Amino acid sequence: MFQKISKYIKEVQVELHKAQWPWDKEERGFKRYKELWNSSLVVIIAMLLIGGYIAFFDFITVNVVGFLTRP
Repeated sequence: MFQKISKYIKEVQVELHKAQWPWDKEERGFKRYKELWNSSLVVIIAMLLIGGYIAFFDFITVNVVGFLTRP
């Protein structure tokens, strides 16, 4: 069992060394994560915009259906 676990860990390490990380290895501090931060910010803004769009049309739909089904 331990041989399988150690083999798995070694394979994971090999694959992680092949990965291309979104920062430059020579940069230090927050500059190193600038691309990652910018990409995360774009995703958060897009989520807020899409959420607002869906909430707006949900509000409109609920009110229209409520108005049409009033006794």
